[in-house]
Amino acid sequence: MDKPKSFCGIFGIWGNENASLITYYGLHALQHRGQEATGILVRNLNENNKVVFNIVKGEGLVSEVFSDDNLWDNILFGNAAIGHNRYSTTGASGSRKNIQPFVVNYRDGNLAVAHNGNLTNAEQIRKHLINEGAIFQTTSDTEIILHLIARSQLDNQVEQIVDSLNKIEGAFCLTILTDNALIAARDPYGFRPLALGKKDGCFIVASETCAFDINSIEYIRDVEPGEVIVIDDEANNTGQIKSYFLNEKVEQKKYCIFEYIYFSRPDSKIFGHNVDKVRRRLGKILAKNHPVVDKDGEKVIVISVPDSSNTAAIGYQNELEKLNIKSKLEIGLIRSHYIGRTFIQPHQQKREIGVRIKFNVVKGVIEGKTVVLVDDSIVRGTTSKQLVNLIREANPKEIHLRISSPLILYPCFYGMDFPSSEELIAFKMKKDIEKIRAYLGVDSVEYMSIEELLEAVYEEDKNNFCTACFSGNYPTLVDTSFKKEIYENK
Repeated sequence: MDKPKSFCGIFGIWGNENASLITYYGLHALQHRGQEATGILVRNLNENNKVVFNIVKGEGLVSEVFSDDNLWDNILFGNAAIGHNRYSTTGASGSRKNIQPFVVNYRDGNLAVAHNGNLTNAEQIRKHLINEGAIFQTTSDTEIILHLIARSQLDNQVEQIVDSLNKIEGAFCLTILTDNALIAARDPYGFRPLALGKKDGCFIVASETCAFDINSIEYIRDVEPGEVIVIDDEANNTGQIKSYFLNEKVEQKKYCIFEYIYFSRPDSKIFGHNVDKVRRRLGKILAKNHPVVDKDGEKVIVISVPDSSNTAAIGYQNELEKLNIKSKLEIGLIRSHYIGRTFIQPHQQKREIGVRIKFNVVKGVIEGKTVVLVDDSIVRGTTSKQLVNLIREANPKEIHLRISSPLILYPCFYGMDFPSSEELIAFKMKKDIEKIRAYLGVDSVEYMSIEELLEAVYEEDKNNFCTACFSGNYPTLVDTSFKKEIYENK
């Protein structure tokens, strides 16, 4: 589907005999952050009381990879675990070697890592390490972190990790498992969310709090931008976590605004606020500044593109009512939730049949009505066009498209798989709304401005969001040649 792809979801737990099962359910809740592949790595003790790491990973959904009950007793048994759901933003897609967590054994024992984000100086570091004799097993930027830790000259393992993280740039949330601790880290800008929770006396970290809810885990706080926390037996026993901070100091945080627009689940709490509330505010501001009125004075029918736009559509319709515009929120599109990873698609009809497999129109809701279709974003526009064609078949009076984000004009270098600018409809059509409208086949299309978007977040955070994909103002220096290689490899 023509949507920005999720980056990854990570989970980590220390000190619970059901660590792998809790991780499994956590990854299940984080499935929206990556459906390409998944993996769980568990720490255990062998018959000689020596620490061993066991791992199960594979391509597919969480329920597909971990479907064998014997896994839990024979392989994934232990009291600490990290897990990862993958959608590749770097590294060749479809390669089993790139499925995380990654694990190595070096001079100080076992070391495993799961990563959510994208390193903007990965290529420079990779070339340097190769020139120094390093041998890489994957094409993922995450492997760089393991090489840096293994090559650190510091004696203390936590210091090695902090030292290595001070060398990387860009967006990263990490769970790192060693023989003696679970370590979680977040980049200084805080691009990606990372939450800390507690259950049965043990600490847990996850990309979103929805992974806590499924496991009845108590949310404690977010891991702070630039923070490195160490969770071990002492932390669980005392309730006190050791915390370190990376050297880089930034004036303002740069949370990814797309977490609120699209990526995170509405029932999660990220960046200190509930996603549901922010999305309702997005819809409210969208209606306030971009309303639709039926030309004959009848009710406007507001529908969403399920599921990510459901909450914004609620906010949009509620605000229309406050503006005394006759309207009704309806379910006009039915989304199938039972699509497998593969299905037959005749080549010449691939995009069209893809839309029809995923969506169907409720004709009785739409026929003869002025329809407002609320969507969260438009990337290339191909799917939006097919969706509008599908709705047209139900004979609406008019179709008006309202987007709860600004024009996407620039690629993301911090973990979202946006294509190059040349593939973005808003860039290709030089921000000409009339051309976009004609291409999509709607009666009108309107986007939020960046200012309107930031109005939807809380006042204290307005300057703490990255809007680079809309504005082109990147918070860090990026290696654009590396990004070009990624697109070509895909």
